[in-house]
Amino acid sequence: MKLIVAIVQDEDSGRLVSALMDNGFRVTKLATTGGFLRAGNTTLISGVEDDQLDNALGIIEKICKSREQITASAAPMGSTAAGGVYVPYPIRVTVGGATVFVLEVSQFLKV
Repeated sequence: MKLIVAIVQDEDSGRLVSALMDNGFRVTKLATTGGFLRAGNTTLISGVEDDQLDNALGIIEKICKSREQITASAAPMGSTAAGGVYVPYPIRVTVGGATVFVLEVSQFLKV
């Protein structure tokens, strides 16, 4: 048995949970925050049998596609020591995708 821990962007989490459940996987959803943009993300955990691991990972890969997003960044204009100002400017960043950890489960109990 394996334990999948998948960290995905919030906007992908609903579709991913639905797809996993539609395919017979049980999923626990945890709200988490972190990453480069300090944006909300979701951590999903799911215990899967060894022979179902590739199926679950395929679903995650299909739903959680990377994409570009434009966000504002601030860069100093002039010397900050001399009272320079910060001017926001748009930058492209890659968001989405998933960070997935697969752990070996030595024991599983359901009480």
